[in-house]
Amino acid sequence: MTIDAQDLVNSIMASFDRIELIKSEEIPGIDLYVDQVTTFMERKLKNTTRDPARDKILTKTMINNYAKNNLLPPPIKKKYSKEHVLLLIFIYYYKNVLSITDIQTLLKPITEQYFGKSDEPNLQMIYDEVFKLQDEQVERLKADVMEKYKLSEQTFTQSGEQMTESEKEFLQKFSFICLLSFDVYVKKLLIEKVIDTLTPSGDPDGKDNRSKEKK
Repeated sequence: MTIDAQDLVNSIMASFDRIELIKSEEIPGIDLYVDQVTTFMERKLKNTTRDPARDKILTKTMINNYAKNNLLPPPIKKKYSKEHVLLLIFIYYYKNVLSITDIQTLLKPITEQYFGKSDEPNLQMIYDEVFKLQDEQVERLKADVMEKYKLSEQTFTQSGEQMTESEKEFLQKFSFICLLSFDVYVKKLLIEKVIDTLTPSGDPDGKDNRSKEKK
């Protein structure tokens, strides 16, 4: 393994350590104005972005759009509760892989049944239970990514004499990206299939909207 390759592996492993899952007890227990919400999200999730110096986690416009698209209940007297922040965290992770309509399908029953509910099961309990599962997956994800990286290193070794080292290194990284992308593609298909089971076929708020959205 070259020094460059080792640096890449170290960088990949370090990226897992920068993933900071926001614990529910870290969220302020008082209602917040929109600027306070965006500041909190920026502070907690900035290091998970591709370019922390420029990428935005959340803006006032984003929050307004989420409310307009029925992803987020409206604020009360321009203030957002702890439960609003919990939903915004779910949306932050979902929006990278799912359509707005799919996120609506997932969050609508959650907000209708559990938002504003004090006794369990409530939104905070659901959040804690789900993120506890994700926290346990980090080491498994590290192992899976390392396995894919080692597989990619075995590609284009037979034709090594016909290409330069830089060509081989590029194609091996390309193989690594393909393996990761295929994994994401398959999991996205699975997620969509599960979401489709949550909405009856022909429901105007479900599949029909998704087909229009793709067009």
